[in-house]
Formats: sequence, C-alpha cells, structure tokens
Amino acid sequence: MESKVAPSTTKMSFKNSKTHLSDKIIPIMLFLCAALSVLTTIGIVLTLLSETITFFKSVPIMDFLFGKKWSPLIEPKAFGILPLLSGTLLVTVIACIVAIPIGLASAIYLSEYAPDRVRKVVKPILEVLAGVPTIVYGYFALTFVTPLLKSIFPSMGVFNALSAGLVVGIMIIPMVSSLSEDAMSAVPKSLRHGAYALGATRFEVALKIVVPAAFSGIVSSAVLAFSRAIGETMIVAVAAGATPNLTLNPLESIQTMTAYIVQVSLGDTPHGSVEYGTIFAVGMTLFVITFLLNILAQYVARRFREEY
Repeated sequence: MESKVAPSTTKMSFKNSKTHLSDKIIPIMLFLCAALSVLTTIGIVLTLLSETITFFKSVPIMDFLFGKKWSPLIEPKAFGILPLLSGTLLVTVIACIVAIPIGLASAIYLSEYAPDRVRKVVKPILEVLAGVPTIVYGYFALTFVTPLLKSIFPSMGVFNALSAGLVVGIMIIPMVSSLSEDAMSAVPKSLRHGAYALGATRFEVALKIVVPAAFSGIVSSAVLAFSRAIGETMIVAVAAGATPNLTLNPLESIQTMTAYIVQVSLGDTPHGSVEYGTIFAVGMTLFVITFLLNILAQYVARRFREEY
C-alpha cells in the first residue's frame, strides 16, 4: 500500500526549511554590516595613529601640545597647536552660547506649549536647518552676518570668529532642540498631571518637573552639539579666516583645526614630509577631543538617567 504525503505537509516542511535558512543567513548579514562599521573605524584610527607617530619622530610631542605658534608651512617653522586649538574652542563656545539656550527654549515650547498641529509643522521646519549644506552657511556668514556685525563693531575684520561661531550655532540648533524635545516627550504625563494638581503653572511644570526629569537627554544633546561644532569645517574655513592666532578676541581672524586640514589638503604639500604629517597630527588631536566628548555624553546619559 503506497503512502502519500499530504500537499499541506509538504508546503509546511518547505516553509520551515526556508525559515530555518533565513534564520542562518540574516544574522550573518547583520554581523557583516556591524563588522564593516567597526573595521572602518579601526582603519581610520590606525591610519591616523601611524602617520601621527611618524610625525612625532620629527617634532617633539611637548612642542606640539604646548607650543604657542603655528606656522608649519613658512619659515621659521613652528608646530605648536595651541593657536589652532584656541580658535576651534572659541568658535565652538560662541556656537554653544547661541545654540543651547535657543534649542532648549524651542524644545520646551514644542514639548509643553505647542499644540499637536503646530508641533507637526514647526519641528520639521526647524530640522530643515540641519539639512542645509554647510558651505551655504559659510557664505551666509561671510556675506550677511559679517557686514551686519561690522556695523556694530567697525574694527572687526572680514574674517573673524564671531560671525563663524554665530552661524555654527544656528546650524546646531536643530540638534539641541530635537534631542531635548525627544527627551522631554519621554517624561511620563503623570508627573505633569501631579504637578498641575498641586497648583503649579505650565511654566513651573516645564522648568521644575520636565527639564530635571529629562536632564540626561538635554545634557547629552548639548555635549553632542559641542562635538559637532568642534568638527565643523566649511563654515569656519570660509568665514573665520586662515590666521592661526592664540587669542580670545572673537573679532579677530583665527584658524580652526578643521580649516587647517582643508588648507593643507588643497595645497602642494609633498607626501611624506613633516608638513604633510601635520594633517594627521591635527586630525588625531581632533579625533581624541571628539571621542572624549562622546564618552562624556554617554556617561552623563547613564549617570542622570531617570527610569519610570
């Protein structure tokens, strides 16, 4: 007597084998994608590290870290990174002074005051700022913001840290606003309702309940915005100038680390020379700073996270 296999059983067996095969293939594909990201990061670090070590064989690391003059391309040559570091931090601090208060205020409005219909319109429009090419921001700073500031500060040069810092601040407002608003929206409504029941006003609820509850997310957004401002290239290359000055005067021309990398990369610096090695030494310094800032952001997020 012949045994017959039901069609439904055959289909089920085929489906199970197909599912089993996909369960094996998909994790491998996902692992390869994750490994590609890790390997890319390792490759970048190794490239920076190898070239930086070669550079420090010719230039003492103490002279590089604590030297007060930066002129690797002209005689007499000097390799002190402090002028580039001060210019970078000057622009970054100005940007954060602009972005953090405005971004936080925008986040409080979107989270606590704006109706849903307004939020759905205002938030995407605000985030459009993040999609504007940075070269456009640079020429906006040079052709609009700088002439406007010169009417207030006549002694200010065409290239200066103030206009570059202000425009970098405008550029990173969406980062602060969006991340802070997401953190505030995650605060349970029961906390708000409890405060309202005790007679608190909407502003008191926002300032004394919601902001402290979302503090870890707010601080993380500020630190990430700070690291984003440090790594900005085109705005400072166009509007801040190419004069490495060790100064805290925002009205003067300065040069940031990223702007210097752009300047040398576009020049005729011989490959393998000490001048060429400065690109990687400056890039490694920038990488270490942003890496430490990201670690700080993660620490703050874990340290002050509130769980409900």
